[in-house]
This record gives sequence, C-alpha cells and structure tokens, in this order.
Amino acid sequence: MLRSGGPARPRFGRIIGVGDYRPRREVDNRELCRTIDSTEEWIETRSGIRRRRFADAEETLPVMGAAAAAKAIAAAGVDPQDIGLVIAASTTNLVSLPPLAVEIATRAGAVGAAAVDLNAACAGFCYAIETAATMIRVGTADHVLVVGAERLTDLVDPTDRQIAFLLADGAGAVVLGPSAQPGVGPVVWGADGRQLDAVVMTGSWGDRRRDRAAPVPVMRMDGRRVFRWVVDEMVAVARAAVAAAGITLDDLSAFIPHQANMRITDVLVSELELPDHVAVADDIATAGNTSSASIPLAMERLLTTGRAESGGLALLIGFGAGLTFAAQVVELP
Repeated sequence: MLRSGGPARPRFGRIIGVGDYRPRREVDNRELCRTIDSTEEWIETRSGIRRRRFADAEETLPVMGAAAAAKAIAAAGVDPQDIGLVIAASTTNLVSLPPLAVEIATRAGAVGAAAVDLNAACAGFCYAIETAATMIRVGTADHVLVVGAERLTDLVDPTDRQIAFLLADGAGAVVLGPSAQPGVGPVVWGADGRQLDAVVMTGSWGDRRRDRAAPVPVMRMDGRRVFRWVVDEMVAVARAAVAAAGITLDDLSAFIPHQANMRITDVLVSELELPDHVAVADDIATAGNTSSASIPLAMERLLTTGRAESGGLALLIGFGAGLTFAAQVVELP
C-alpha cells in the first residue's frame, strides 16, 4: 500500500493575502457610446457601470496576473518561494503554450512551483479557491497562489451593444495558507450544460487558421436568458453554500458575487433577504465585468475601503458560460 503524503494532523486552507491589478486606462460610458448605439444613462441603469478599465498592449495577462500576485504574496507575508502551487483562472488566454500559470509564477518569484491553468468562465475563481483549499487540506501544498486574470476586450466586438459595455480587463489574486480552523467552507458547484449556447464564441481560432477570410471569433451572450437563469438558480446555490458552512446569513460580513451586472446583484440580495449589516460588493461600478478576476478585485476593494473587515465571513458566488457556477463561504484575510 502507498504511504499517505498528507499531514499527520488535520489542517485547513484559508485566504491570507489579496492583491489586485487594475489597468491604467479608464473608459467611462460617454467614451463607450462612441462605438455602440447607446446612452450613458441606459448603460448605468442596465448594469450599474459608470467606468471600467481597458488593458493596453503592454498589460498582458501574465503582466497583470503577476502584478496582482506580487501584491497578494506581500500581503500574505510569505516568501514567493514558499508558494507550492499556482492556479491561474482565465477565460481569455489566447496563448495556449506555455501555460499562463507558469509565466505568472515565474514573474512573481514562485519559480519551481507547480502551476496549472483553469477555465470555468466567470466561476473560475471560486473553482480555483476550492482546488487550492483541497490541496492544502490533503498536504499537497502549504501555500497556494490563485490568480484571476482577464482581457475580455480581446474577445468582444466593440460595436456589440449587448455586451460591449459590460466587459473589461484586470487581475485579482489571493494566497491561501494552512490553518488549524476551516477558512474556506464547502463548495457548492456544478454546470448546467443545457445552457451551453447562452454564452458562446462565434467560432474558433482554428476556423480562422483554415480560412483567413473567416471573421475573428468574438463573444456573444443572451443576456436575458443568463439573467433569468441566475435569478432562478443561484439563490438556492447561495443558500446551500451558507448552510454547508454551518452558519446563517446573519453571520456574514460580506457578500461578494461575480460582478456580472449590478441588477443581478440587487436581485440576489433581495431574494436572499440579506441583513443590512452585510457589505455587498459593487466593484462593477468602476471595474466592469472582469469574469474570473471580478471576485478577487471586489474582495480587495471591500477590504481596502474598510467596508469589510479582516476575519469576517464572506459569501462568494461565481457563475458564467457553460453555464458554470460555484459558491462558498470564506474567512476574509
């Protein structure tokens, strides 16, 4: 029989540091209306977004991801060489090789760490948190770096009034370390493959290679369908995650959903009947929808602005193309 490589004593994972990278260029609704048929008021009313960040050519996924990672590692107070595993969650990496996680690890100083890319669309960060906490719990790694990095502007038709105003760029990161007490609650996750065509690409890069006349593939989304699905399905998922953590909604300090659309967040808050003391992430107002980067970016903003406190409990929930979903309660760093 193989010997177990796990720890002799039970241990758990918890988030011990968070970091962010927000691209230099801010784009307000007025500027966006130069390329889409819309108005500033319509965009803010429909999404809650006033501004968002667009990455320039130098702000690549590895650059943004490593910058966020460096902040998270510093906040955690660990040496980069103590990172045993790096997970990069992204749905917009257009370079298949080498893995994004390896380049982020190298740039952040975690040379030699195991590294893997993960794509679960906008639920990717929550998927990665569960993976990281499990690796710590079984003893595979002592410290895990999780990075959500996205350049959604690379995949969007800038004239598409359905989604061009929603999507943006950025990176957020957290470091998880070992703890004697659980710092990440049980995940409630899954994917509804019946909704595969709700968020899609119009083609593949393989099509483009075979036929240079083929259009560049871009994202398309049935926004109404996604909205209805989230409202119908995610309230139960959120409640299940809270119950699995052995707490009640009254015990929460913060609610950090994927920053998809402020209207979605408002409905979830109402349907969950969250207590007034729970801080609700609204980073979308100035960051836009950054897919797998949105939850760590929103977490960082809640903590740095003092709206949420270290040690408080936060309910995370991500949902996106697939349609994938995941939720868990975490202790804030």
